[in-house]
Amino acid sequence: MRRPILSTLLLSLAIIFFVGAGDDAHFKELGHRMMCVCGCNQILLECNHVGCRDSDRMRGELMTALERGDNDDLTLQGFVQKYGPTVVAAPINKGFNRVAWITPFVALGLGISFVVFVVRSWKNRPAPALADGISPLPTPESNSFRDQARKETEL
Repeated sequence: MRRPILSTLLLSLAIIFFVGAGDDAHFKELGHRMMCVCGCNQILLECNHVGCRDSDRMRGELMTALERGDNDDLTLQGFVQKYGPTVVAAPINKGFNRVAWITPFVALGLGISFVVFVVRSWKNRPAPALADGISPLPTPESNSFRDQARKETEL
């Protein structure tokens, strides 16, 4: 008779302990997806202003929403409606905001394509030739002029 009661009690304590740990991790995960609105441009849970009323109020609202059992999307939408779209740390991947996700990759691809094009054009460029089409050959006379130029330009 004692053993089932003890097992039930231990199971109940374990459930209470792990449910509370999940809420704390969920609070941290969701709090790191939002920005503080006090103007510090920091993540909500990392706002380090002394006495920042905005971050304290927002943390309380976040905790209240999680205790009510609101899902992440509903909580974020509530914050966006109250504080504006700048409260979300990363843009939402819907509608026009999708441009903010796509543009960096498109710009990177275009930049790499441009560099490849320029390097290939430099590589395939023909060697410079003289005006009459004859390429210069080293002669003893040109070598003496080069030696004289080196001597005159030495410091």
